[in-house]
Amino acid sequence: MSDLPRCPAAHGGPAASAVLRAEPEDFRVVEIMNVVPEGEGEHLWLEIEKTNWNTEDVALWLAKSAAIHRLSVGYSGLKDRRAITRQWFSLHLPGKDDPSFDWPAGLRLLNARRHRRKLNRGTHRGNHFELRLRAVDGDRDVLEHTLQRIALDGVPNYFGEQRFGRDGANWQRGLAWLAGGEAPRKRTLRGFWLSAVRSGLFNAVVAERVRQGVWNRLLDGDLLQPEGSRGLFPAHDDEHAGARVVAGEVHPTGPLPGAAGMASSLACSRLENEVLAAWPGVVEALAGQGVEGARRATRLPVSGLQWQWRGEDLTLTLGLPTGAFATTVLAELITQRGS
Repeated sequence: MSDLPRCPAAHGGPAASAVLRAEPEDFRVVEIMNVVPEGEGEHLWLEIEKTNWNTEDVALWLAKSAAIHRLSVGYSGLKDRRAITRQWFSLHLPGKDDPSFDWPAGLRLLNARRHRRKLNRGTHRGNHFELRLRAVDGDRDVLEHTLQRIALDGVPNYFGEQRFGRDGANWQRGLAWLAGGEAPRKRTLRGFWLSAVRSGLFNAVVAERVRQGVWNRLLDGDLLQPEGSRGLFPAHDDEHAGARVVAGEVHPTGPLPGAAGMASSLACSRLENEVLAAWPGVVEALAGQGVEGARRATRLPVSGLQWQWRGEDLTLTLGLPTGAFATTVLAELITQRGS
């Protein structure tokens, strides 16, 4: 078995400890959508505020309450359970009236509107966070300096611990399966395990770039991604690529391994291959499962970062793009401790 790759901090490491999620209201998330429901169509879109519910459990409850198949319920992104989060769901209701719901504790309807299309994964453009860190114990001056650096430079775009299951179980089971072990019994588990393995390998590559000081700098052979885009282009196609990376206009990327796709070259490729060599056969096994290779930015920009002290508590507000983890930002600031 292989432990999860370690993810070194880029800004000197946590300068304090704090209690996170002592109460659900300490972790608030609002989903920022790219699409506005049109007001007509076969799909009922619902904006729901949930407390101590995870996203999949809400989807299952909606399907049961509306007497439809679970696959007829859509959502854009997974949100934390121990939090207060606002997100959209869609229900496919062809020829049916809007259901009448008896909302349980922890769920509150904010908006309901019809649309012509199902809400698919990744439809939102980002999330807005309000986070309360309680009983902060550490050097405030260093914390303030780190916050300023994060606002300017962002953080390494690691996948958060949520991606790997409790105690990294999905990563461990996924590796064991790809090495010839027991396959997942459910289709959903298959997706979770494959995702955990790819995410762990990506984190390992980013970690090495952090150690070498190039997570936010150009390497020869990099594939770059413009800010706010999913497109890619080779760094050698742009003579100003290095300056654009420093300016935050484009970001270096790392591999989400799978079947051959657009590949890096030169020094970037050597770094990636040396890191991935620690897991022999895993990339080939991912490809054998039909997983397509992809790339993800190694740098995570943090928008609108603000902070305020209230006694010993520190409140942060920030915006992150789709697929990013607030816990990745917090890991640069604090180590978590129990209440």
